[in-house]
Amino acid sequence: MHEAPPVIDRSFRGEQERLLGHDIEFEDMTARTLDNKASAYMENEYQEVTDGGQVSGVDGTTDNGEDGQAPPAYRVYKRRWFGLLQLVLMNIIVSWDWLSFSPVANTAADYFSTTSSIINWLSTAFLFAFAVAAPFTIYALHRGGPRLALITSSLLILSGNWIRYAGTRASPPRFPVTMFGQILIGLAQPFVLSAPTHYSSLWFSPRGRVSATAVASLANPLGGALGQLINPFLATSPKDIPYMTLYVAVISSVATIPSLFIPAGPPTPSSASSNTAPIRLRQTLRLLTSNANFILLLFPFAIYVGLFNALSSLLTQILTPYAFTEESSGIAGAILILVGLAASAISSPIVDKYKTYLPFIRTL
Repeated sequence: MHEAPPVIDRSFRGEQERLLGHDIEFEDMTARTLDNKASAYMENEYQEVTDGGQVSGVDGTTDNGEDGQAPPAYRVYKRRWFGLLQLVLMNIIVSWDWLSFSPVANTAADYFSTTSSIINWLSTAFLFAFAVAAPFTIYALHRGGPRLALITSSLLILSGNWIRYAGTRASPPRFPVTMFGQILIGLAQPFVLSAPTHYSSLWFSPRGRVSATAVASLANPLGGALGQLINPFLATSPKDIPYMTLYVAVISSVATIPSLFIPAGPPTPSSASSNTAPIRLRQTLRLLTSNANFILLLFPFAIYVGLFNALSSLLTQILTPYAFTEESSGIAGAILILVGLAASAISSPIVDKYKTYLPFIRTL
């Protein structure tokens, strides 16, 4: 004899719906509760391990699940700091390369026997090259991850710097050759500027991803500040332009070498999301273009970045008519950037700890 199916008492559910006012609100609350519990459980499962894969100071045992198998223990590795440091170096160098000539635009114009407006094209061409390389950057990160992006950018930075130096050392100086080297470096920037988010997602736990991404990303404007501050003192006269270019090329070359030794990924996943297959590129683009929040963030961010790039490139020429030297203009440019970096360094850990992303964006 078949038993009658149990009758489901929906009174409790109905009472909850009545109190909440709408069924969707109840479901959203339940989903958020489950997500918070899952996040808390996952954070308890993170273990700091050495390069040999051994647990360092944390008990690696876990309770068995209902199916008799131990739940996954996601791990982060100390070697992740090596890759993060390399991302910081690369972002510093590529931004420094971008503003190599802008702080000394008047001196460079005298050396190349041209005008400051022509020198400005070294910065502008760099930014156009960035836009051209952006689609290839997306493809490289989806197919090869941060390692492929870093190696590609390292080769472009290495070759671009020495081509620039060859253009300045030629007799007479070859501005088109220097421009070609600058374009190669511009092609490299989106690879290192876009890699931090992918790298932190791959190597870091959710608790540290925002901070890791912020550290690597904020290194980019730091490089611009160094270029603004240091280059005017390296090129105090037109004859110093080749030496300035040489010093920057040597520093850039040394900074690119460690990229060859960065692993493609951690031995074991750092989190559930890092172990998930990425969404197809076309689907990602469709999701972004149809996301109203993304569009609302895109336009103000693009305007801000455009204003920052323009001001950083032209600051020396803006201040020169007011009796500012290239050295003092460079100091002003560095202060402009460093103040923003200090504010970011203070706010990033707070936002990461309390997850107040939307209120923070609205405040800005």
